[in-house]
Amino acid sequence: MLDGVATAAAVKRELAVRVAALRAAGIAPGLGTLLVGDDPGSRAYVAGKHRDCAEVGVDSYRIDLPGTATEAEVLAAVDLLNADAGITGFLVQLPLPPWIDARRVLEAVDPAKDADGLHPLNLGRLVLAVDGPPPGPVPCTPAGLLELLVRGGVAVAGRRVVVLGRGLTVGRPLGLLLTRRGIDATVVLAHSRTPDLASVAREADVLVAATGVPWLVEADWVRPGATVLDVGAARVIDPVGGRPRLLGDVHPDVAAVAGVLSPNPGGVGPMTRAMLVANVVSAAERALGEPS
Repeated sequence: MLDGVATAAAVKRELAVRVAALRAAGIAPGLGTLLVGDDPGSRAYVAGKHRDCAEVGVDSYRIDLPGTATEAEVLAAVDLLNADAGITGFLVQLPLPPWIDARRVLEAVDPAKDADGLHPLNLGRLVLAVDGPPPGPVPCTPAGLLELLVRGGVAVAGRRVVVLGRGLTVGRPLGLLLTRRGIDATVVLAHSRTPDLASVAREADVLVAATGVPWLVEADWVRPGATVLDVGAARVIDPVGGRPRLLGDVHPDVAAVAGVLSPNPGGVGPMTRAMLVANVVSAAERALGEPS
């Protein structure tokens, strides 16, 4: 098992050392969050990000708007976060209400303060970064996945990585990270329109499931001994008791087939939050003129 909780704890211990050095130099890293509405999953996720900041000594600030907020009110909040000198990085928690243009809101974020790494300028820098790390923030979940593989001793150079899901937050940027020189994976990006998805999945040395379809990947989708990382998450109602339950993309039976498994929950979620804090700390280091 690749333990995302333990690996994230190791990352945060290292971040705490970097934060202490920044504070000694007179720089206080700060994370801002903008949450619109009362979605329980989003609220819990934002709260976790603030707890992570407290663990490593990063200041954190939050703006919570009601679910009835207008696009103008959300953009005004983004302007406040852009202008606040105490905030070195911030995020707009998605999803936003359907009447708000999420792309317009994300584009309004100062690219230098883009803690999620989803601003078009930062994604463009990732596209151009063939020979090394991009000069700015990287999307958190792909960065967390790569960190989990590296620290777990899973080699990807020369191996076939199949990514199920072509979303902006995972599938598309993950392929860019894994194909950089020095990492050198061969990436296949598959999705709902890919013919015979199961057979494509069985070709993977490393299989990343990021579709949000509960238990899509069954045991016979996985080549014996392959590495499997479960990224997708969906809330379903448990028929016994009627309570919400979080399910990943990967069926529990896969554990008997995979050589290495990162489950969900307990895998990439903690790593995503840790890499978001890392983006905030790196932004403060860049402001100080230090390599990050």
